[in-house]
Amino acid sequence: MACVGPAPALEAGDAIQVRAVHNALAMIGTPYRYGGASPRGFDCSGLVVYSFARAGARGLPRTAAALEQRARPIALSALRPGDLLFFRLAGARTSHVALYVGDGAFVHAPSSGKRVERVALDHVYWSTRLGRAGRLDF
Repeated sequence: MACVGPAPALEAGDAIQVRAVHNALAMIGTPYRYGGASPRGFDCSGLVVYSFARAGARGLPRTAAALEQRARPIALSALRPGDLLFFRLAGARTSHVALYVGDGAFVHAPSSGKRVERVALDHVYWSTRLGRAGRLDF
C-alpha cells in the first residue's frame, strides 16, 4: 500500500469531521456489539454514525455499504481527519468502515469479542483489505 503523507490542512467546514474524530477516539475500549450504536457497544458503522451524530451530523445511513455510497471518493493521499475508510473483508463488497483520525491511523469497531481501537493504516491485516476512502460533505 502506498504511504500516506501528512494530512492536508483542515478547511473551514471541517468542524463536524474534527468533532467526529474526537468522539470516536473517546470510544476506544468500548466493546464491539453487532448492531450497536451507543457507548454500550458498537459495530463499525454504528461507531461512525454515533461519532458524527454527536458532532451534529444527523441522518447518516447505518451500514458500511450505504455510507460508502454517500461518501465522495477521495485519494488516500488526500485523507484528512474525519474521512471514512472502506474495507472489503470477504469478497468484493464493502463490509467494514472506519474513521480516519490523522497521523496514518484510523479508529474502528473491529469484530465480535474485540473493542473499539486505533490502528495504523499500514497494519498487515487492514492494509490489504482497504478498498477506498471517502469524504462526507456537510
